[in-house]
Amino acid sequence: MGNVKRSPWLLHYDGSSCNGCDIEVLACLTPVYDAERFGIINTGDPMQADIFLITGGINKANQAVVKQLYDQMPRPKVVVAVGVCACTGGVFKECYNIIGGADTTIPVDIYVPGCAARPQAIIDGIVKAIDLWQAKADKMENVQKELNKLDKLEEKEKK
Repeated sequence: MGNVKRSPWLLHYDGSSCNGCDIEVLACLTPVYDAERFGIINTGDPMQADIFLITGGINKANQAVVKQLYDQMPRPKVVVAVGVCACTGGVFKECYNIIGGADTTIPVDIYVPGCAARPQAIIDGIVKAIDLWQAKADKMENVQKELNKLDKLEEKEKK
């Protein structure tokens, strides 16, 4: 986590859950755990978010919302599924309206299991997400540099 170039913004969405994991996510922001010390900034705007932290399972009512939030996020983006419900559907998996975990709708990069997930585990998942997000950003930057070089070569050849 030593090479983070800017603070990643985190969007938290609660699917269909008992809110146990949401309470633990909030606990991560208290002075006891202080997850913001790792540079994350909470946002409610998916167009500004780099990390999508989702709690709760996916159901028929929220599936389109989760997909829309994910699609609105700029690249690079990282998805963290927090709690067994977001990971697999959890105790609600056999309910008539539950589709399953977040990965039934969007690609998930990091899984933080637990019922409810402990703040230490959530913070560990966030730190891993920051590292992955920075790696993806660096890769995109390198690809863009290579594309710029190719564009310059093509311009030279045209002249």
